[in-house]
Amino acid sequence: MRNWKCSLLLLGGIGISNIGAWVYLIALNLIILNETGSPLAIALLYILGPIATICANSWAGSLIDRINSRKFMIGLTISRALCIALIPVLPSLFYVYGIVFIINIGSAMFEPTSLVYMTKLIPVKNRQRFNALKSFINSCGTLIGPAIAGLLFWMGTPYTAIYVNSIALLLSAFIMLLLPNVDLQTVLTETEKLSWKMIKEDFKVVYMFSHTHTFILKVYLLFVGMTIFMTALDSLEAAFAKEVIGMSDTNYGFLLSIFGTGIILGSFINTVFSNQLAVNLLIGAGSVFTAAGYTALYSSQGFISAAVGTFMIGIAITFANTGYLKFYQNNVPVKMMGRFSSLFSMVEAIFIIVLTVVIGLAAELTSIRPVGLIGSFTFLLLGIVVFKTVMAKRRGEHFEEKLTLNN
Repeated sequence: MRNWKCSLLLLGGIGISNIGAWVYLIALNLIILNETGSPLAIALLYILGPIATICANSWAGSLIDRINSRKFMIGLTISRALCIALIPVLPSLFYVYGIVFIINIGSAMFEPTSLVYMTKLIPVKNRQRFNALKSFINSCGTLIGPAIAGLLFWMGTPYTAIYVNSIALLLSAFIMLLLPNVDLQTVLTETEKLSWKMIKEDFKVVYMFSHTHTFILKVYLLFVGMTIFMTALDSLEAAFAKEVIGMSDTNYGFLLSIFGTGIILGSFINTVFSNQLAVNLLIGAGSVFTAAGYTALYSSQGFISAAVGTFMIGIAITFANTGYLKFYQNNVPVKMMGRFSSLFSMVEAIFIIVLTVVIGLAAELTSIRPVGLIGSFTFLLLGIVVFKTVMAKRRGEHFEEKLTLNN
């Protein structure tokens, strides 16, 4: 009972933070657009995230694995709340971009820290159900966040929404204060300093683990590849829906709601049947059908066919994410999880920037549909590779709780 009470508190904190993140993102987009009227200025906001990941995660993993994860999460959340509250009073866009970059650095460090904390807090037998519930909470945020943002814009201005998000983050930090401390002691002592020598040694530790556990590395890198393709293809989605298919703003909003509905349904199925769904099947089938959904989307000729593809993506990505996350938690030692995820997040961020720019330029120089289809078919080939890789292993190899390295 205590474990589920803590789990619900953690899910509540995640949910509030996720809804606030949507409000913040939409409000910030409107603020920048109102100030500049430039789509390029908006695009710069999206590039700042991966750049911040590259800057932060080269050293953050060494810190995350050595300090109290709960206290660090609370500190990062409060810091982001205060930075966001400063945005409305900044004198120019130059300072806005600067503070957004700092916020993104905090977010880049928060993700691996929260993953470490969740892995330590949630018992192995409950992880798959918890991950499915987490996905469900996040998908609800996808639907509720924009609706709250619209209500706040109607009641006030985008700056009002910014302040509300700051308050939401502070509330999330308060909920984290109620959570138990899972780190009885920290490795980084007061006399020990974070140094370049320590970071290099940590890189060697991650390298040795990856070299020894090649299958774990292979599956993780395939998941990174999926994330890269999804991010790059998502950058074309709005332009494809409005310029190629000719959707109105209202219909495009419905399309996003259908995507959120798919995630909610997939999360519900994962939660109810968490003990019956094999992890390797979740990963393999989820990867293939996610890529098939993108192929269907960029093949579509109208709203109905686009909605089918989008709904398929929503359901399938929930299965894939749930499976990948449980695989990661069960096979990467929690004592080095921060370093492992931070290091490969840098690789992911670099390729996201490169592929997003390449796809964007290709769509600009040619046309959106063929670029989207080529990207989707390539993604589908990757999905088939994922399916063959994970299904080639017996269910008991790497996919069962008894082999976890985190006990």
